[in-house]
Amino acid sequence: MTTDTLDVTPQPAAHAQDTTSQPHASALRFITCGSVDDGKSTLIGRLLVDTRAVLQDQFAGITKSGETDLALLTDGLSAEREQGITIDVAYRYFSTDQRKFIIGDAPGHEQYTRNMVTAASSADAAIVLVDATKLDWQDPQLTLLPQTRRHALLVNLLRVPSLLFAVNKLDAVADPALAFAHIRNQLAAFAHAAGITVRATVPVSALKGFNVVEAAPGWAGYDGPSLLQVLHTLPSTPADTELPFALPVQWVEKFSASSDTSQGRRVFWGRVAAGRIAAGDSVTLLPSQQTATVARVLDHVRQPADVGAGSSAGIVLDREVDVSRGDWIVATQPAPDNAVADEDDFGTEPSPSGAWAGQRELHATVAWMDDEPLVPGRVYLAQHGHRWIKAKVRRVLHRLNIHTLAQEAAEQLEANAIGTVELLLQEPTPAAAFDRSRVLGSMILVDTASHKTAGAVLVRPWNC
Repeated sequence: MTTDTLDVTPQPAAHAQDTTSQPHASALRFITCGSVDDGKSTLIGRLLVDTRAVLQDQFAGITKSGETDLALLTDGLSAEREQGITIDVAYRYFSTDQRKFIIGDAPGHEQYTRNMVTAASSADAAIVLVDATKLDWQDPQLTLLPQTRRHALLVNLLRVPSLLFAVNKLDAVADPALAFAHIRNQLAAFAHAAGITVRATVPVSALKGFNVVEAAPGWAGYDGPSLLQVLHTLPSTPADTELPFALPVQWVEKFSASSDTSQGRRVFWGRVAAGRIAAGDSVTLLPSQQTATVARVLDHVRQPADVGAGSSAGIVLDREVDVSRGDWIVATQPAPDNAVADEDDFGTEPSPSGAWAGQRELHATVAWMDDEPLVPGRVYLAQHGHRWIKAKVRRVLHRLNIHTLAQEAAEQLEANAIGTVELLLQEPTPAAAFDRSRVLGSMILVDTASHKTAGAVLVRPWNC
């Protein structure tokens, strides 16, 4: 974030974009991240101002002596305004004639990396800002800032579909074209070595507005689209509707006054994590392994409907079963046709099981965010969906060196480190590889003593 100020002419309220007519499906959720003071908050302020999404009364709180600090449009906490930094994630909304946008302004300090991870976990795209004035831009082999590397790696690990680099503050260097060429080359080399796909690298001046909303042909030796023009072309994250059904139960609603005995008398509410659910589907309840048939499916306005991943649903089963908050309802997977009963089963037919199998042993990538290091043998609380389970760290397999991208042997993970560990859960849970499902493949670790969020866990296949 930058504290530079500039003159801005407030747009009349009548010029604000009408967001009610924009289709919800086309909305793009993106975050800005990168090192501290790279200009993230100012960039968002520039997007809001130049798309006429800021009303006159909003300028009253951020304008002093005729000058407007764009960063204050997102830095709303008193501590953020006093210190000139971003601490918590701030969300802002704007739209153009083509699309709606939801922006998350993520903090750049290493201390608040956990907040950046939270914002990135649900983003469709990420803009990683790079401050040209902090780099030795005259050197073709310049070194990128550690937080630039860390945030880009985290965005990639979190499966954010689109990543863009925005090289900011080029208006403050003597040779913008040379600076952009050297920085772009080093960003490309880093991304290639890390296996990161970059959608675009755009030179911008958040302070002056170059290449933010409107393109500035030829500036900094760049003739491509502006940042907003690139954002218009990015895809939204598709829902995992093609996967088997899974829903973490968030709330159990009772309607015991009903006299209908042909179905259960409770509604199990939650957001569908994967697949689709419809009346008549067979489901398995975890961890109890009971099976049932879906009698009714309600959407978010309590109307009967088929509901897919990413939307909220209420499920009524054909009979009364013991289901509580934190349990999972998943699709039933029939027993294989060639399955045979064991001799001790007295000829009993093999029983069906859940399409998402419960697991206790996990191989996972961890972004560690606690000041206390992660050490083998320690027990944490893991939250998967809406369920809390005790989790023990068996061992640390390796730590990722964000400078060399090498996997190094490690006995523990310090604050802001990224590494791979083995976890043992107290009870099985339907965890899946993160590269298959963002919801089923993610969980958080919480310190049992301080109750701080200690780490973000991304489940990996065992053969990786």
